[in-house]
Amino acid sequence: MKASRVLRHAVLAALVLAGPASAASVAAQLEQAARDVLARQLESAALSEPQVQVEVATTRAAQPCAQPLAIEPLDTRQLARMRFAVSCPVAGGWRYEYVVRAHVSAVVAVAASAVAPGEPLTDAAVALERRDITLIPDAIGAPEAAVGQTSRRALRPGDVLRAGQLAAPVLVKRGDQVTMVARRDQVEVSTSGEALDSGARGASVRVRNNASGQVVRMRVTGAGTVEPVDGRITR
Repeated sequence: MKASRVLRHAVLAALVLAGPASAASVAAQLEQAARDVLARQLESAALSEPQVQVEVATTRAAQPCAQPLAIEPLDTRQLARMRFAVSCPVAGGWRYEYVVRAHVSAVVAVAASAVAPGEPLTDAAVALERRDITLIPDAIGAPEAAVGQTSRRALRPGDVLRAGQLAAPVLVKRGDQVTMVARRDQVEVSTSGEALDSGARGASVRVRNNASGQVVRMRVTGAGTVEPVDGRITR
């Protein structure tokens, strides 16, 4: 009996020492896991000088665990309400879900002046300011990513520029007469055609060659200018 009690006390002590899963320790591990997720997201977004604050919104005391806790991100799309699962990876272990709230600010592109819908953004119309982007997942970090784009809605001075609200301007419209240009080995060949689709720079559109009547796929390279996808113009 005495040996059994000693063994039981030793096991309990080992559980406490090997897996300190207090509310404070779980919160600290969750905060670090959230910061790691945010670091990857912010790196892919190419935002300048991001600043992050993280807090665990769920208050729950975890049970002791004989192994290091396993933390799994469940849903991190909404920075203000990220969901993580914390579990004890042993037979008969436990699993809880936690909510972590993040607040993120960064230096992002904003409208420096009023911009009408469909009006291309110029260098003078874009500025950089630090803003809270917790609820703006598609904020644009580099001015050059916005200049030349058009807004789908009216912009007021100070509005954060968002990728989902900007579009490349249409350079070729359906029915336009366009110049079809092909270049190879320092030789340039051009002819005229009619655009059968509308498209922005880089878009693939159908063009009818005025000389041959053949319809081919062309890539928009500028206002009223297209080039063949395969580099050749069929006459």
